[in-house]
Amino acid sequence: MSLQNRCFQKSCYFEWFSFDKAGTACALTVNTMIATSLPNISEQKSERLLDALIEIGQELASTTDLQELLDSLLRVARDVFHFENAIIRLLDEDGLHLIAVADYGYTEDAKGPIQIGQGVMGRTAEIQRPILVENVGQLPDYVPGIPGAQCELAVPLISKNKLVGVLNVESPHPGAFSREDIEPLMILGRQAAIAIDNAKLYGRLTKMSESYRQLYQFNDRILKSVNLGVYTVDTEKVITSWNSKMAEMSGVSAEQAVGSRLDELFPNLAEEGVIERLDRVLKSGKKEKLRLLHRQLDGTGRFQKRRLAPLRDGDDVTGVVIIVEDITEFKRLLDQTIQSEKLAEVGRLSAGIAHEINNPLSMVAYATELLKREQPLTGFQEEMLDKIETEVERLKTLTGGLLSFSSNRNTLNRMVNLNDLVTEVLKLLRFELQRKSIRLETEFNEVPVISADPNKLKQVVINLVMNAVQAMQGEGRVVLQTGMNRDGSLELLVKDDGPGIPEGLQEQVFVPFFTTKPDGEGTGLGQYICQNIIREHGGVRTLESQPGAGTPFRICLPAK
Repeated sequence: MSLQNRCFQKSCYFEWFSFDKAGTACALTVNTMIATSLPNISEQKSERLLDALIEIGQELASTTDLQELLDSLLRVARDVFHFENAIIRLLDEDGLHLIAVADYGYTEDAKGPIQIGQGVMGRTAEIQRPILVENVGQLPDYVPGIPGAQCELAVPLISKNKLVGVLNVESPHPGAFSREDIEPLMILGRQAAIAIDNAKLYGRLTKMSESYRQLYQFNDRILKSVNLGVYTVDTEKVITSWNSKMAEMSGVSAEQAVGSRLDELFPNLAEEGVIERLDRVLKSGKKEKLRLLHRQLDGTGRFQKRRLAPLRDGDDVTGVVIIVEDITEFKRLLDQTIQSEKLAEVGRLSAGIAHEINNPLSMVAYATELLKREQPLTGFQEEMLDKIETEVERLKTLTGGLLSFSSNRNTLNRMVNLNDLVTEVLKLLRFELQRKSIRLETEFNEVPVISADPNKLKQVVINLVMNAVQAMQGEGRVVLQTGMNRDGSLELLVKDDGPGIPEGLQEQVFVPFFTTKPDGEGTGLGQYICQNIIREHGGVRTLESQPGAGTPFRICLPAK
């Protein structure tokens, strides 16, 4: 079998339209299998086309920018296949129209949206098979493209059995296209559809990464917006006061609440453990606190922190004050932040793995396609090739899942004053520090401005301060100092009065996924991510903890 037959002899579905003298379109070969060889194409030209197709596949597989990919595709259509005019239309979000995204040789009037089923391109999208029309002038619903068009060829762009768009070529010359043009254009279309799908995936990942960044920046706004609900009960659990925020949170007015028994007004509080804690406070006179998923009267669930403290008349406990903090938004933010930390690390690994797999996988797919064109094939050979194609598609699905973890986190440097940055972070954390009775001591010495990414440095400071707060588990002191070292570098010191870190664990603090926190309260990535951020800025971080003497973290950054 000749090389041109091995390259292009393949069965495919297509529709071919011609017209009678009255201009009525006749579908001559609808849903008909055809096999086309290329007797008029030389062996040398076929080899060039084959090499071009392999090069195209590699180029498209390595391109992630959508517009760059589309421009590359049109260049191939012009330079390799010598099409005079070409246009690419992609399916819009509603799935009802084809939108022009790249072209050459088409007027602006010809680039408007096309409905699915309208004209050659719309019909191609509808049936998801190639369409060759030899006389477009007599097509009843022809959509004008290039001036003086005579014939038109459109192929669908399909990835993972879903329509992505349509690639269309037109010519003012009668008979410019034939059945022999369908197969190479279909090969190009199949490769292009996968590449376009991947480019869209990267675009969505970029937007997702930006959403995570904005969510983190809005954290201070969410914390500032949290108000506390406060109410009191007597020894019989009768509500004696009910503030406006509590009314807003519960949907029960002060008039309805005051005078009612707490356990009768909100019977679900017994199941949630609030009534049990209330009884303990009344009996022991000691404070209690709990975190719970509270089911409100309307059936909705809200995450809450409740702190219970005794009301005293001398030595007698006369009631209890309950402070309610709605942490639903904070928990949602925390969960998403934890997830973004995981995605950041897993994404770097998975993106590299997927890239290394996809390169040889593409060649396996191309080789399998070429082998299936060999004739004749035994039944066993066809079965094995089908299995190879099935496994290749499965691997593509797996690598696509790996790529979904990847994200883009570029450093955005500008001139930053370290003292001002730390001050902003402390404003963000002020409420949390006060709530946990943490004393804050600061010593800001004069430091020069440096070139750095302020958002990433804020992430480092927040991580260090919150780790210090969590380490003390109650009242304590956090010290923050800024200044200059003898070597000219800037230094930030964050020190707590906690129990310290045992020497045997200090080496593991910066290891990814290592954490001493209870399950569900940490990812083990915070310190590792902060370490990478500091390294990105050319800095170093040291830990000199002594058991029972607290934990000091020192960050040194170059002053350049």
